[in-house]
Amino acid sequence: MHMLKHIIAILVLSALVVLFMPQTEMVVQALLTAHEWVANLLTNVFSSGEAGNIARSLIALLSIPLVAGLVPALVYWIVRKHWLPCFMEIMWVVWLVQAGALAIATKTVMV
Repeated sequence: MHMLKHIIAILVLSALVVLFMPQTEMVVQALLTAHEWVANLLTNVFSSGEAGNIARSLIALLSIPLVAGLVPALVYWIVRKHWLPCFMEIMWVVWLVQAGALAIATKTVMV
């Protein structure tokens, strides 16, 4: 029964993504823009060498999902006075979408 719920959830989410593709593209573009903004902001902190570029990219990749998870968690905390139960799941989903978008964006730039 638990597996059936997951299959139904994937089907429903996939249908929603297809139906709302322009909005989905806007969300993915916003994630890429936010990643680029954080990475550019960190250029003042880290050197322009290979280690600095890796550190900058890593922090940008981790900070966007953290903020995206903290916003609903804080709202939930204000309303319910306890921690959001699905905080880590929100972070993982945002991280996966962002990492996938970055991989695709990087691949299209390299081609």
